[in-house]
Amino acid sequence: MTRLLGIDLGDRRIGLAIAEDGPARPLATIRRGATASDDTAAIDALVRAHAIEELVVGLPLDMAGGEGPQAAATRAWAAAVAPALGLPMALRDERLSSHVAETRVGPMPRGRSGGPPTAAQRERHRARVDREAAAVILQDELDARVAGARGEAVAR
Repeated sequence: MTRLLGIDLGDRRIGLAIAEDGPARPLATIRRGATASDDTAAIDALVRAHAIEELVVGLPLDMAGGEGPQAAATRAWAAAVAPALGLPMALRDERLSSHVAETRVGPMPRGRSGGPPTAAQRERHRARVDREAAAVILQDELDARVAGARGEAVAR
């Protein structure tokens, strides 16, 4: 099986997931760099460590399926990063992936004595959700490929 890296691109963080010989699983969350080149350098280390052969980048479509400014920015980022890594890239509709990820991860933990969560707790929780969203995106792509190979329609 081809080793795939799922990418959930955010403004501050990038959630990453991997699929090797089974279902997609969360891998890591990295901070966004100032440029796509900075992001490429950070992702390249994981690509090499895990012998990744293809990228699957979540495309943030609106609920009607249209593309807005965030989708355009994601396309531009992906167009810069994939060639720099020397890997093929697929774009996958990521509508509701964060919602599914939040459901899987569960609620944000409370702070000490049941109070509001600390900044560190919020950051850890968001990073975990980003990794999980990348796994959702990647698993959607894997499921679509299997269904396509069988000649089936893919339901979302």
